[in-house]
Amino acid sequence: MDWEQMKTQLEAILGTPLSIKDIPADEWEKLAAGEQQTSGAAGAVRSAAADHSIYFPLQKSGHNVRVLLAPDGLMTSSERQLVELTIEARRASERKAALPGQSDEEKRIAALREWLLEQTELGVTEAELPDSFVSQLSLYYTRIPILLYGDYSTTRRVTYQELKKLLETFFDGDIILIPLLDKEWLILGSEGLLVSGGEERDDDAEETVEETLSALVSGLHAMLESEWVGECHLAVDLPLKPAQGLLGALLRLRETMMLGRLFHVTSNIHLPWMLRLEKLLHLLPDRDKAKFLEQVLKGADHLLDAETQTTLEQFFALDCNVSETAKKLYVHRNTLLYRLDKFKQETGLDVRTFSDAVLVRIVLLLYKVTKRK
Repeated sequence: MDWEQMKTQLEAILGTPLSIKDIPADEWEKLAAGEQQTSGAAGAVRSAAADHSIYFPLQKSGHNVRVLLAPDGLMTSSERQLVELTIEARRASERKAALPGQSDEEKRIAALREWLLEQTELGVTEAELPDSFVSQLSLYYTRIPILLYGDYSTTRRVTYQELKKLLETFFDGDIILIPLLDKEWLILGSEGLLVSGGEERDDDAEETVEETLSALVSGLHAMLESEWVGECHLAVDLPLKPAQGLLGALLRLRETMMLGRLFHVTSNIHLPWMLRLEKLLHLLPDRDKAKFLEQVLKGADHLLDAETQTTLEQFFALDCNVSETAKKLYVHRNTLLYRLDKFKQETGLDVRTFSDAVLVRIVLLLYKVTKRK
């Protein structure tokens, strides 16, 4: 959903500066509880005042809640109510956006979409699908859940039939496509793709499920990149039975997408089993992240220029193999050793040892998200 556009429109109407930020979900829950105590209101809290600001919840994503912030002293109660109603209207508009065509399948998909969005907005994390959806859409069978986010222009409208036809060509039919928020689509592929996509390696070792899924979404991204207008992001989760686990899978996929885009901005494919460390680090308070960087780098932040970051990331990606890293970077082995030795002299960290490599790997991840330069 394009919250930035809504923020700009509200600023123009109210003449009040607004901002959008992500806060921990438990922080929002405390704010909401305090608002209920203060106002005595029951039901969902649509805004909460604290620390001279008014918090308007927009949407939940993983462990965070995206909120719209407004200065408390610059907004009247009527204007606050106007913002609340505008947010609700925007959500309702997104949920009720009509799918092109009037087929029975599309109506059932629209109803499932509405149910999923309602559950996520209510903060529900696990819930079985209603029997009507399960039976009508054949959701008893194991499926591969894939989340697609299209980075296409807001002026371009991608239709349900257009995208489904394209995906059916790639998956050779048998998919379920569910449009969610703006530019966000949930794809449920057949479990048979694991059999047809899994190939034996040259050393006769069979591919793991994770490797097969990685190859599948890599191929899907290549196809979408060539056949679609604009870039896209993909996240995939392990196969599941949608009847019991679709809602939880959607939340995990959104979290995977968020972590991937936050920690690895140049990547378009996000795999949960490759983001376990990133997930753990994301839970740390910002002050702890900054403190860790200060303790490890000891003020030598300037050393992490683009060349050094690329060198270290390739070194870690290739299991700290000097020869393979030099080949990947197209530099002489001695040049790579010089860079690593220079980094050691400046920081006291030798990434060719296990303990220092672990520290520097964490530093690189935290350095990106704290935007320290």
